[in-house]
Amino acid sequence: MFKKIDKNANRIKRHKRIRNHISGTESRPRLSVFRSSAHIYAQVIDDVNGNTLVSASTLDKSLGLENTKNIEAAKVIGATVAKKALEAGISEVVFDRSGYLYHGKIKALAESAREAGLKF
Repeated sequence: MFKKIDKNANRIKRHKRIRNHISGTESRPRLSVFRSSAHIYAQVIDDVNGNTLVSASTLDKSLGLENTKNIEAAKVIGATVAKKALEAGISEVVFDRSGYLYHGKIKALAESAREAGLKF
């Protein structure tokens, strides 16, 4: 009998392992990414005070995204969260990929945030 692999449980274990090493501060907050099957979310978090400073997601109707599941949507979210962070006076962040592989939507979001002016 085969044991079914729980990919999300493995991702959560990777995420906990990553979070032991990275943390957001006031001067350099954490850019955390979450990817569901339908949407992608990004938050800039100050872990010392426990505050979300800036956030963006594909749920925002003002972005005008037709398809919220593709790489193009991830690029828009990366640029949006970078623009909001720069407006809030945040120029440097620590990137938290939340246990996801640095590939596809996660990579597109990170690269578009870098192009928009955020430093990792």
